[in-house]
Amino acid sequence: MPRRPYDLPPMNALVAFEAAARHVSFKSAARELNVTPAAISHQVKALESELGCALFRRNHRGVALTETGAYLLVALQRGFEAMGDAVGQLKRRVTRASVTIGATTAVSALWLTPKLAQFWKTHGDISVAQIVSDTGEDPTDCDLSIAYGVMPRDRAQCSVLFRDRIMALASPRFAAAHPVDGVAGLARLPLIHFDSAVAGWTDWPGWFRALGHDAPLANSHRVNNYMIALQAARDDMGAVLGWVGLTRPYLDSGQLVPLLPDQVDPPEDFHVRLHARASPRARLIHDWLVQSA
Repeated sequence: MPRRPYDLPPMNALVAFEAAARHVSFKSAARELNVTPAAISHQVKALESELGCALFRRNHRGVALTETGAYLLVALQRGFEAMGDAVGQLKRRVTRASVTIGATTAVSALWLTPKLAQFWKTHGDISVAQIVSDTGEDPTDCDLSIAYGVMPRDRAQCSVLFRDRIMALASPRFAAAHPVDGVAGLARLPLIHFDSAVAGWTDWPGWFRALGHDAPLANSHRVNNYMIALQAARDDMGAVLGWVGLTRPYLDSGQLVPLLPDQVDPPEDFHVRLHARASPRARLIHDWLVQSA
């Protein structure tokens, strides 16, 4: 027989004993656990046999705890209380964050969080936790997930949010210092590359090819986080590919400006996926995001 975890007797025997010891009554323990008194007696006897000692003194008026039984009761109650505290904390955490949404850092910072700020103006009773990851994998431990790329096969659970456009952006200082009048001129400037883990994400070579330019590009900066790429552009380090919808806050504030009017349509969409565990509140947020997008 395989060794039991933690070298403990069967849990049902411990639970039966704890109830019987707390009530000092097999009948009361049976009512609490919705079993027969005989079942409680059987579990307690099996536990006493495994431990090699008596836990109750039995007489015609009922049962009484032995010193050993009282010691075990205190130990079990401490353990059950610790488990109860842990479960309570988890339940309170779920209550605080009743809906979880997975997204990349850029989507979370530039699109989702501002959207949620609008959502809470009319749905302040719904709390949301964001699971932010840039691995390119669709998280499974959430109610909703927002991603760019090919929609999963279960398209019935996915909805298109928006299809963005991509422009060459830079800081106003960089744009003033490096005026360009065409794609060929832009290719000679310092370019900030975002090495994305997301399949199908448009990069600089793909952007230039879409505009009919396939010549070599100048030496460039490389990062693996889109927010860092945008920050580098704002710090005058070079040109960055700006997803117009995502970077709208920077464009509206003038922190980034287009270097050229040329825009490229990416091959895929940003979409939101409703996972199987989604609650009615999660579905409400899903519908609101789709409508507001």
